Amino acid sequence: MTDLYPAADERELLRRAASAHTTAAADVEAFLRRLPEVPDPADITEYADLLSREERARADRQAAADAAGLRLPSVESE
Repeated sequence: MTDLYPAADERELLRRAASAHTTAAADVEAFLRRLPEVPDPADITEYADLLSREERARADRQAAADAAGLRLPSVESE
């Protein structure tokens, strides 16, 4: 029988993953707020790094949600 509620440790892992994703998204926002009108190559590299980190954090959050039993059906349209 499947438990209706995920184990406390799975929920805590999900909370931590969600927090890490929130932090990564906030870092992207902070970067965009200070971005100069004409970005230089270093800005573009930093943006790519920040986006990569945010995407990894999102994927980690999703994996933690799946492990906690929060799987959602696909919302893609055909």
